[in-house]
Amino acid sequence: MPKAYIIAHIDVHNADLFAKFRELSAPVLAEYGAKVLVGNPSPDQREGAVKPTTVIVEFKDMETATTFYESQGYTEARAVRQQAADTDLIIVEGLG
Repeated sequence: MPKAYIIAHIDVHNADLFAKFRELSAPVLAEYGAKVLVGNPSPDQREGAVKPTTVIVEFKDMETATTFYESQGYTEARAVRQQAADTDLIIVEGLG
């Protein structure tokens, strides 16, 4: 079964609230066995218009990534993130 990835482009406008989001989301990420592969606040942007921070999180499969995203714990963290930042986020299945 292919791995799955959450890919987010984030523009933080409230650093304190975003820090709270990170505190809330960390244990939920651990609960679902997620691995943060990229968390870069200053990517080398070559084309297009994207938000300044890129995050890529790996999950064992699509079901786990979707269940994580819809979980109560992440729903609470996401509500804080939505107050702290503008985000474009997708869940994709890897090649496998």
